[in-house]
Amino acid sequence: MHDILIEEKILSENDAIAHENRRAFIERGVFVINMVSAPGAGKTSLIEKMTPLLLEALGAFAVVVGDLEGDLDAVRIAGYGVPVRQITTGRACHLDAHDIAHALQWALGQNARLLIIENVGNMVCPAEYDLGEDMMVTVLSVAEGDDKPLKYPAIFNASGALIINKIDLAAHTDFDIPRARRNALAINPALQIFETSCRTGDGIEEWCAFLASKTLARRPKADTNR
Repeated sequence: MHDILIEEKILSENDAIAHENRRAFIERGVFVINMVSAPGAGKTSLIEKMTPLLLEALGAFAVVVGDLEGDLDAVRIAGYGVPVRQITTGRACHLDAHDIAHALQWALGQNARLLIIENVGNMVCPAEYDLGEDMMVTVLSVAEGDDKPLKYPAIFNASGALIINKIDLAAHTDFDIPRARRNALAINPALQIFETSCRTGDGIEEWCAFLASKTLARRPKADTNR
């Protein structure tokens, strides 16, 4: 009982900070996604492949990268000329709203309509922590099991979009893409599902068009009456 009360307090405090993060992003017209996945699903490679399409559609976007240690992913993304903020969590298996609050002024100072948060690779903890994002995006690779939505329902239920990545490898695995889609939609019928390959480029344009449309629909509060 004591452990439950402590967890409820932690999540309640996190949600309060997330609310303030979200309010700030909305006021400035910034659309925010929180990309989550198991380690190795390909989040960083996806962002690399998304970069030219998003820059063409939006002009600019920014990225916050969460990792337990090191800045390898942030360095990779920064190499494309995208502003990146690294958050090193140490032993924490997820980003929380407090982490994003510390990066808030940096993010708002990039004059970017879109902020991508690349969360720590984990399919359990991030589901519980609202960061103030508009949409959680789960990345599931075909190197994993197509039963993942049934085994980790919370993260799929919290997501607005699912990216089934590395589809070029599907023929070499037992991953059944239609079954993965059915399993995901059984958990969350509202999921928008995209199938991508960073190696071939398949599906990247469709996903970026969807994300750009969501971003461009967000306007700063000061502009809503114009």
